[in-house]
Amino acid sequence: MSPVLAVLATTVIGVMVGVEFSVAFVINPITLALPADASMAARAHGARMLGRVMPFWYFGSLILTGALTAASWGTPAAALALAAAALLALSVILSITLLVPINNRSAGWTPDDHPDDWREQTRRWDSFHYIRLAIIVAAFVMVAVAATVG
Repeated sequence: MSPVLAVLATTVIGVMVGVEFSVAFVINPITLALPADASMAARAHGARMLGRVMPFWYFGSLILTGALTAASWGTPAAALALAAAALLALSVILSITLLVPINNRSAGWTPDDHPDDWREQTRRWDSFHYIRLAIIVAAFVMVAVAATVG
């Protein structure tokens, strides 16, 4: 296995996990506690900003983990890397089917134009995000372990 690939995959996924952890436990609780207009504006801006970046990050992490799997094939690290790739693929599917639709709607919300259940939709997004976060944390741990045993 290439040590450079192992470090790169671990770093990219680790930073992604850190950002998503921050979204779940810092940013979104702060924005949800704001008055409605400010909360909506903050969530909409975050949806637009992260919505542009995260697809590349998620797919990039999956590609790096796939490459790590291939590079470590035949070693004990391969099974861990493959399991991590499967979890990252699951996180992409979860994102596309459950989180992105809510994110896309919320990106356009304004104080004058939003659904009555906007807070419920943001809480639903947060619930799905916690599940996705658990999945990518598990994938990160597997990649980190694979990088050390390969």
